[in-house]
Amino acid sequence: MTQTLVSTTDDNTTEQASAPSISVVIPLYNEEESIPHLYEKLTEALEAYGKPYEVIIVDDGSTDGSYPLLRQIAEQDKRFKIVRLRRNFGQTAAFAAGFDHARGDVIITMDADLQNDPADIPKLMEKIEEGFDIVSGWRINRQDRFLDRKLPSMIANRLISNVTDVRLHDYGCSLKAYRAEVLREVRLYGELHRFIPALASQVGGAVAEVPVNHHPRRFGKSKYGISRTIRVILDLITVWFLGTYSTRPLHVFGTMGLISAGMGVLLGLYLSFLKLVEGQNIGGRPLLLLAVLLVVVGVQLITMGLLAEMIIRTYHESQGKPIYVVREVLNADEA
Repeated sequence: MTQTLVSTTDDNTTEQASAPSISVVIPLYNEEESIPHLYEKLTEALEAYGKPYEVIIVDDGSTDGSYPLLRQIAEQDKRFKIVRLRRNFGQTAAFAAGFDHARGDVIITMDADLQNDPADIPKLMEKIEEGFDIVSGWRINRQDRFLDRKLPSMIANRLISNVTDVRLHDYGCSLKAYRAEVLREVRLYGELHRFIPALASQVGGAVAEVPVNHHPRRFGKSKYGISRTIRVILDLITVWFLGTYSTRPLHVFGTMGLISAGMGVLLGLYLSFLKLVEGQNIGGRPLLLLAVLLVVVGVQLITMGLLAEMIIRTYHESQGKPIYVVREVLNADEA
């Protein structure tokens, strides 16, 4: 399918491409029909906003005609940078690739399916200019089906907010804005892209939320489904652990180990009382096996925590990775 794009480049293109203040990062996979409309809407909204910008579209291994269209855009408009991945690595990897190539002071993320509205970008920037580091879009009137999209999202949003203490109504909305200095401290892997606000908040980012528009999907099919709910829960456990115990793993493993071993010791004392004081036979009691099992599991958990502490120390010391993040230093020595 061949589509023609209309160039909107002007004399300011080279200047804007050399010094962007805004970087828009868009992961894309098989969105051939959406690309011309996405280009039109983006350039219209960003040029109306008036600040120098760049758009980084990450082609996550598309198998349709997306890449030829993206290459055509890059040839006619130098403000658009196309990053083509060798295969489909997933949305988290696509976001990470886009962030690595972004040069703006503020990084805007959004989807390529035109459900996010580029005209909402100024709303996000207003909050950034107020002093917030992360601004998330909130799709109040979400144009998706209830059972397979809205309901799982509502449950996930409540769960993620309670676990991470970063209260957002709509974690799943891709339309977000981040200060680049905060985003540089976030390491993405697996499928953690939906938790970026929580991960950024862990390094001291101030979070805000603004209502944004949401449109029905016009082209193609959604890449999401209800099956991702299990992955969200597992990823949430990872985020919770990294945010709470990443520098002190013994606290979580040791606590569970002490509880397990303590219960085993209490059961052992009870059985000893029955044997020594009341003269009962305890050899065939399941409680005896349970007591031994609890003590063994407790010792294993504590040992696991100690090994995790050694791994964490090796990780931080070998890479020189600090256990803190500095926002700013006043009257710092130039040396």
